[in-house]
Amino acid sequence: MGTRMRQRKRLASPGRRRYGAVMDARTKHRTPPETADDARTMAEGITIKRDRLLASLTLIAGVGMVIALPFALRAGAEFFLPVTAALVVAIALVPLLEWFERRGVPSRLAAGLCVLVFLMIAIFAIASIVLPAIDWVALVPERLPKVKATLEPVLDLYKSFDKFVGRILSQVVISPQTTRTVRIETPNSLSGLLASSAPHLLIQLFFSLLVIFFFLAGWTAMRKQTIVSRGSFEGALTTARVIQQVVDATSTYLGTITVINVTLGALTAGILWRLGMDSPLMWGGIVAVLNYIPYLGPIASALLLFIGGLMTFPDAWSALLPPAVFLSLHLVEANLITPMIVGKRLTVSPLAILISLSFWSWVWGTTGALLAVPLLIIVKTVFAAAGTPDIAGFLFEDGTLTHVGEDDENDKDDEDRPAGGPVDSRPVDSAGGVT
Repeated sequence: MGTRMRQRKRLASPGRRRYGAVMDARTKHRTPPETADDARTMAEGITIKRDRLLASLTLIAGVGMVIALPFALRAGAEFFLPVTAALVVAIALVPLLEWFERRGVPSRLAAGLCVLVFLMIAIFAIASIVLPAIDWVALVPERLPKVKATLEPVLDLYKSFDKFVGRILSQVVISPQTTRTVRIETPNSLSGLLASSAPHLLIQLFFSLLVIFFFLAGWTAMRKQTIVSRGSFEGALTTARVIQQVVDATSTYLGTITVINVTLGALTAGILWRLGMDSPLMWGGIVAVLNYIPYLGPIASALLLFIGGLMTFPDAWSALLPPAVFLSLHLVEANLITPMIVGKRLTVSPLAILISLSFWSWVWGTTGALLAVPLLIIVKTVFAAAGTPDIAGFLFEDGTLTHVGEDDENDKDDEDRPAGGPVDSRPVDSAGGVT
């Protein structure tokens, strides 16, 4: 009892009362809470920092994936190459599949007919190119002396130039003489090479045909399921538009280029037949196939035609006729026909084509070079609709890698909307749908 009385007296002392009065004054003069605008500004700043952090992590992960992807594709070429080639071919065959389905043909039967058409074209190409090529390779040892005799003036000129250069270098640099040994080996048998690699090629071809068939057989249901599964009507429209644009761009390019290349090969074969060159159908097929490879394909065709001319004609000037004929036709095709037909529908940067060609050639060799442009078109179409990462805006501004797609339809709609018209201000998700 006495203890409680003493505590009350201590609290009621003048010093305690003065301390309480000071604390009450400080409490009364405390600054008011932050306004709603300040709170909103702080929240926006935190959101921007969070978004930039997530964008930084996404950018780092994307760079790592881009660096690792080519090595993974190259290491797993036995799986990824036939699957990718089959998917590209299947996408190009979708218009034919839809043509059959519009006439009442069931999906599986239509897919089988598409695979049959592709198989017939592939068999015709192989029969017209590979079988005559086996005979040409078998004639190489027999015709080497003729080729050497044809190139004798060129070789003499090269020897004279080499001696001249060696004499100049000997006056500048003194180096010990070394003897070089040149050994000429007989070319390996193409039939033996085909026989050893035939089982592996047949397995990959069968696997690719299965992928094409099942992709086409389930195309209609798969496309419907992909569109219906979107969470909004706008997202479904965007998905349907992207799928249709990919199919249209890929099939249009491959169909148009195929017609152009076959026409170029047929014209080349006809002129070579008139010139008296052996196996003109084989050379026309080689020209048609290699013309799918931009830049490098025509160069390879011209070199092969020159070698074939050396094995056929008696002198080097006559051997230049086949490549000269092909290059003349190719210049007309590349500078007039193809830009007039393909350029109106599809425009791809030459730099992008060159980079894609180099990349896929390094990853998958000749087959990758054939697939370079179709894959570039597919990737370009998807990014044009879905949007590309704004890396420059993220690095040099306050962006978060978000960039609007290259489709101008939405911009035109915004420009055509009358002033004061209803504007949908709901947020849009990454797929183009309203959340």
